[in-house]
Amino acid sequence: MTSSKKRERDASIDTAVIDISRREVGRLSTRKFFNRIAASEDLVLRLHLSRKLEKHRGCVNTVSFNGDGDVLVSGSDDRKVIFWDWEHGNVKLSFYSGHDDNIFQAKIMPGTDDRSIVTCAADGQLMQGYSKLLLRISIPLDHEVAYLGVLVMFFVQYEYARLYDIRHYKWDSSTDFGKPSDHFCPRNLIGDENLGITGLAFSDQSELLASYLNDSIYLFSKDMGLGSDVKAISDNSLVSSDSEMETDGKDGPQAYKGHRNCETVKGVNFFGPKCEYVVSGSDCGRMFIWRKSDSELIRVMEADKQVVNCIEAHPRTTMLASSGLERDIKIWTPSAVDKATLPTNIDEEIQKPVENIHELKAYNIA
Repeated sequence: MTSSKKRERDASIDTAVIDISRREVGRLSTRKFFNRIAASEDLVLRLHLSRKLEKHRGCVNTVSFNGDGDVLVSGSDDRKVIFWDWEHGNVKLSFYSGHDDNIFQAKIMPGTDDRSIVTCAADGQLMQGYSKLLLRISIPLDHEVAYLGVLVMFFVQYEYARLYDIRHYKWDSSTDFGKPSDHFCPRNLIGDENLGITGLAFSDQSELLASYLNDSIYLFSKDMGLGSDVKAISDNSLVSSDSEMETDGKDGPQAYKGHRNCETVKGVNFFGPKCEYVVSGSDCGRMFIWRKSDSELIRVMEADKQVVNCIEAHPRTTMLASSGLERDIKIWTPSAVDKATLPTNIDEEIQKPVENIHELKAYNIA
């Protein structure tokens, strides 16, 4: 072990010992102690594959936890929805969704005692299942890139992430809900209609992550909205003297780079008790983890033989679930003895062609 690595290890141990000591004498609250431990970069660098959940007969396109984190729900190209006891690897419930095409999103509705689930799929349908009752709602097919965002009221089309305020919705249909209240986009990408957004996520600090097809991941603060009038936004961008605005500067969103998002629908997520990290899959079959504060790439993990599409963080502990073109779900826990380091040839590995690339074309949303 080199002297620098030894000093780093000793510093990490010393910090943990100090926190434990302060907790024992009441100088550090339980919540703050948990948050410091759970957000520790030491744990992130020790994430290790601990279990595979294998039951689906197609690519797994979505994974998510219930509020307590003891149940994982997944959806697949096989059109089945599965509720997992992920800790023991057992299936709690499995059923056909009623969709006519691949499932792209499945979420357990909060406040329903895990009895209600909403799914959306490539058939243009949004379904709610409750006590074996399926309610079907049609979604316009020209919003197919919105499937990942429809459940959080963000609809995605072209280069803009569009925010809809659900407080404007009324049951009698007399509503302005169909009009976006705000738009988000890096200024250097405005007008590029070849782009699309494949994943969106909110943080506890009201930040927005957007993963762009053939581009980077961007982090927007809530004051970076461009307004409700998309035509005015486009016109202003054409005459603006700041067209060369830096996307990583104070006036623009922070960018996270290094992964590859070209072939399939990639999600993006926050990770950590206070959203300290950003996580994404990649066409190279790896998971990427960046430090949110400075966009530093700190971890790259082999997670699929082909493509990683989804990464979901556990709501209560340091754990990740991932899925991709393989037919399983992988559970990652900080169980490794040694801390991982970044591969020295990561740039070369990312550029390698994906296996069975012809199978991915059916998933391309460009």
